[in-house]
Amino acid sequence: MNHHQKMLSILAVGLFTLGAAGMAFGDDDDDDDRRGNRSERSQPHADFAPVTNAAYGEECGSCHMAYQPGLLPARAWAAVMSPEGLSNHYGDDASLTDALRNEISAYLTANAADQTGGKRARKFAESHTGANGGLPRISENPYFVKEHDEIPLRLIKDNPDVGSLSKCNACHRKAAEGDYSEQQINIPGHGPWTD
Repeated sequence: MNHHQKMLSILAVGLFTLGAAGMAFGDDDDDDDRRGNRSERSQPHADFAPVTNAAYGEECGSCHMAYQPGLLPARAWAAVMSPEGLSNHYGDDASLTDALRNEISAYLTANAADQTGGKRARKFAESHTGANGGLPRISENPYFVKEHDEIPLRLIKDNPDVGSLSKCNACHRKAAEGDYSEQQINIPGHGPWTD
């Protein structure tokens, strides 16, 4: 091997090593696997499976966004869907017939965060019980809090088009489809958001 070939070989090994090191030490942003032009991809990314149970979509979706089951673990959905949890459902009475409650509860627990394999669902599976013994809240999940901690309150609570972190679909344009990626965030009165 002549001197020129040796230098090219060393350079090639060095570039390969730098590239591999860069991949290994890249940041842990949740959207790394979705960066780039979404139109270039054949399949859109969904963090959570969209709601597929019509009874859940109609009953719960008539008052608020029908949250994907993967946003809470099964034990949390069981608390929310208990007769007591529904009779005092975050300050409202959302009581259902036993048959309807059982159908919706079975759907939610079967598709809960701890029953699915998605990256973000696993983070939501680490959920906690509700504050002060109350019902669990998606917006109190440590992962959820971390993902939203940089957003100024004026863009949420002081924003009449948002009002609360519980209104996911106010800012996440494809929340109903289960896509909560940064590329789909558009805060009313502010515009796109990236951290």
